Amino acid sequence: MTDQRQRIGIAILALGGQGGGVLADWIQEVARAEGWLAQGTSVPGVAQRTGSTVYYVELARQTEERAPIMAQMPAPGDVDIVIASELMEVGRALVRGFASSDRTTLIGSTHRIYAISEKSAMGDGRGDGDKIIEAAHKRAQRFIGFDMEAATDRSGSVISSIMFGALAGSRALPFARETFEAAIRHSKIAVESNLKGFDEGYRAAQAPVALPEQVDHDTPTPSTDAGRALYARVQKTLPRPAHRNTLHGLHKLLDYQGPQYGTLYLDRLERIARLDGPEALIVETARHLALWMAYEDTIRVADLKTRASRIDRVRTEVKVGDSQLLGVTEFMHPRLQEVCETLPAGLGRTVLKNATARRILEPFFREGRYVKTSSLPWFLVLRTLASLRPIRPRSLRYVEEQARIEDWLECIERAASTDHDLALEITLCQRLIKGYGDTFERGLSSYNRIMAVSARPDATAQQLRTLRDLALSDDQGDALTAALG
Repeated sequence: MTDQRQRIGIAILALGGQGGGVLADWIQEVARAEGWLAQGTSVPGVAQRTGSTVYYVELARQTEERAPIMAQMPAPGDVDIVIASELMEVGRALVRGFASSDRTTLIGSTHRIYAISEKSAMGDGRGDGDKIIEAAHKRAQRFIGFDMEAATDRSGSVISSIMFGALAGSRALPFARETFEAAIRHSKIAVESNLKGFDEGYRAAQAPVALPEQVDHDTPTPSTDAGRALYARVQKTLPRPAHRNTLHGLHKLLDYQGPQYGTLYLDRLERIARLDGPEALIVETARHLALWMAYEDTIRVADLKTRASRIDRVRTEVKVGDSQLLGVTEFMHPRLQEVCETLPAGLGRTVLKNATARRILEPFFREGRYVKTSSLPWFLVLRTLASLRPIRPRSLRYVEEQARIEDWLECIERAASTDHDLALEITLCQRLIKGYGDTFERGLSSYNRIMAVSARPDATAQQLRTLRDLALSDDQGDALTAALG
């Protein structure tokens, strides 16, 4: 249909750093090379995953009449082609009315990059990708979808070249493939890899809609004698349905604190296994106990930020060349509370209870700071903090968390003696304990209020399930407060 149109509107929704501007420039160069008029504009969004930039390219045929007046922004119902770099951006395009079932070719990636709001939600805040795929088929004349992130990895290119190839492969523009490739060559930027990405996108656009492949995380295998002994203990003492969660949890805790901590984990699980409760109770306890025991403290954060594997992953994600230098800047905001929790329990309590000490020290921790972890001074500071792992069991946070965990396990044991369903709901309340700082404090507050309800003689599994869902529905706990009010 675009072969007969005098004007073609193209909306591109891309995240920061994905090359949406480069893609818009390539499209304009292709159009001009084919004798069309072209204009490009952009409306910036907030960086990375709190918003996207919308690029709008409008093409018009050259005529002998007066020059056309082109739009500055895409208008709902008046867009011929929409290109989105991620599945939620496809959803945003649909919500904004850019796709029309009578005219729009919608080209979108089916992979996910989770938004800050999704990752910071108290519960599972992920958007429903299946609904977006279904809506894309209904609300666009044609939907072309595939995992552009995987295509980027396969070709060693960038996602902008994948989208450019998909646009050419869709045949939604009346231009030859050679003209598209010439635009890449004319840019003289990473020509070889961009042409590989272009070809990958071109071929994918002519195939059926493809969803990302589901990754099956294999059960980890131990690499030390102590780890192998603990894994053998799992096989011997715990029921088979709990093995998968237990082995993953054990792997996490060996990395977190070592074999002695892994032994404590299994000691606790075997207590629950002896309750003769339903299969789900030991399976869910294995999962949630590991998550709680691997709580995030300053030592853990410093360790993860400076691991070689993490630095390698960042280099791979931003595609650093051999001759390029990489700088990584983190935003960190440790509060006085977190600092004191890293100290030996007695010292940490003393500082937190001393009003004078708090008044003097708190101004130093009131504001967050930008930390360049790729610089030697800050890297050494964080590695020094990470090296405190052996003395973590003497820290204030460790003492407090182990007390909370023991109390939680006792509540499960007590409830299991009379009501297995209630015991399972108590187990699942651990979902409220997550993160650090304010997020952790809010979750812990909700957890404590719900656990107080579970201790009542008339508490029921349904009651706890309802309260937990309310607590997970908003990060401020307003819905839970209203329900308990």
